[in-house]
Amino acid sequence: MEDISANISSLREACAEVVICVSKSETIQAILDGRVPKENLFEMAKVAGLFAVKNTHRSLPNSYPVPIEFTCIEYRIADLEIHVLVKVRSVCKSNLEMEAMHGASITALTIFDMLKPIDKGVSIRQVKIQEEPKKQFRSHSERPFTAAVVVCSNAVAKGIKPDSAGQLILKRLVSQGAEITSYSIIPDDLDQIRVLAKELSTDNQLVIFSGGTGLSKTDVSTEALEPILDRRIPGIEEAIRRYGQSLTPYAMFSRSLAGTIGDCLVLALPGSTRGAGESMDAIFPHVLVFFKLLAGWNLTPRLRSE
Repeated sequence: MEDISANISSLREACAEVVICVSKSETIQAILDGRVPKENLFEMAKVAGLFAVKNTHRSLPNSYPVPIEFTCIEYRIADLEIHVLVKVRSVCKSNLEMEAMHGASITALTIFDMLKPIDKGVSIRQVKIQEEPKKQFRSHSERPFTAAVVVCSNAVAKGIKPDSAGQLILKRLVSQGAEITSYSIIPDDLDQIRVLAKELSTDNQLVIFSGGTGLSKTDVSTEALEPILDRRIPGIEEAIRRYGQSLTPYAMFSRSLAGTIGDCLVLALPGSTRGAGESMDAIFPHVLVFFKLLAGWNLTPRLRSE
């Protein structure tokens, strides 16, 4: 199975369609006339489809158990075809295509089973996922953006230990379309952090400080950056801690920070490799919408419509 543990739970939807073909018009007429009880036919098939959607992971080994929060099964008769549409929606970590297709397939098989006594030529075809709606978030920024990374650590600056957290952040940024303009390693020094933050924010769209967000006496990144931020963005900070808390109870002690200096997004993330990686997982690629918001992109109507 694919590892989805790092995925963000979000609203996900899928819609599958299947077509049952009958061989003669008499079959459709029998359904319409009630000789094949239409209510029983479609209701039984619907019940079977609902059970199939909810139990997909029991039949398909690579599917994940997900909390199905909405399922709709609709029917449409056109000539010698019965079209079945299965819509599935949930807030979860995995896509729902398999749930929708499994539900559509079982619904169609139930109809097939109930019609075959009067129509030996009934068949099932075209089980497919309908075209998905435009995704609200992309896997990377639509345009390259400039970014700088600053590692704040006395031990790394003295060469006592390697910088694995900073390297991880750099790798993740490049995968999101970033153009890295600067990579620095400095000690846990309040004044140096402030000087670099002001300098780098003038030439970059994103500046990430790694380290100095804990509770030790040398952790001063949060204190250094907070007074010079033009605006705090608490939602980013909350997202980082909420995601981290779902993985480890010690995430509550992190003092990660997010805000702006001018038009630059400034982030202070943990200095541990695990903490830095989980923080990146928590907010990327969604945080890149920041650049659109600065350009006047209206987020609210999109959230409501999508």
